[in-house]
Amino acid sequence: MIVSKTPLRMSFIGGGSDLPAYYLQNKGAVISTSIQKYIYIALHPKFNNKFRLSYSKTEDIDSIHNIEHPLFRETLKLLNINNGLEISSMADIPSKGSGLGSSSSFTVGLLNALYSYKNINPSKSLLAKQACEIEISKCGEKIGKQDQYAAAYGGLNLIEFNPDSSVNISPIKTSNLFISEFENNIIVFYTGITRKAGSILVQQSKDILNSSFKTKILDDMVELCYSFKKEIENNDVKNLGSILDKNWDLKKTLSNKVTNPIIDDIYNIGMESGASGGKILGAGNGGFMMFISDPKYHHIIRKKLSNLREVKFNVDTLGSEIILNTN
Repeated sequence: MIVSKTPLRMSFIGGGSDLPAYYLQNKGAVISTSIQKYIYIALHPKFNNKFRLSYSKTEDIDSIHNIEHPLFRETLKLLNINNGLEISSMADIPSKGSGLGSSSSFTVGLLNALYSYKNINPSKSLLAKQACEIEISKCGEKIGKQDQYAAAYGGLNLIEFNPDSSVNISPIKTSNLFISEFENNIIVFYTGITRKAGSILVQQSKDILNSSFKTKILDDMVELCYSFKKEIENNDVKNLGSILDKNWDLKKTLSNKVTNPIIDDIYNIGMESGASGGKILGAGNGGFMMFISDPKYHHIIRKKLSNLREVKFNVDTLGSEIILNTN
């Protein structure tokens, strides 16, 4: 039995600049952190040498080429796994449309578990690169490259996307005391709205390619990444909210699919109740709404948004790991 544990992520600034429509022409940058909410992949050899895959449905098949689930199929093909396996996935947070990078965490965790099955210890770089290859190249998902790196590496990072398609990941240096203060200033609510990020990002990519105005918006969002990073390195949480608020204003202009009246109402209520900034996590239009606020206002925000479920997110530092291996 092998079990991998891979974190979801919370993205703060720069989302959209990890799309090839942008970074192939301009250097992109994102600041995100992995969080202590995880996707688990458990696998075990199957006696009859067939495959049994359990996720939101169950597949029993003879050959990997007959697998319906594209991420399972392409990952098994990439690693040339032909011996029968039973593989199950579980998650701390419902994965569909959460805005927490769940599909990338799933792919990274599956790769990590399968490498362990083959008695190989992969680098975090390899896990991230191959997860990008599977999701974007093999499965044709119209997504960016930030989630795969956040899931593989873990921690609070500046992730940069270069025109030559290379990726730089730089841990942001700060104190444990600041991380604790940072966590205490963040308050997150589940909107109850699910959406597929791909359709939002497809439209964003088209707009970036066809509009210098949209490109300029992303230029400004990338600049905000470095301002956000500087405040963290100075152990100063006070100005992070205002930077997030500027980023949210910019993000909303990238596509009319980023927000909707319900999300706008949630954001406005949070800001009127004491938050200094916030954003929808992920591509937009659903999932989780995150605010930064002095903790003294959290009880007011909770009361005003009592119809939403609050979820506590803390920073993960380890990235994808194998937590059980009896192979």
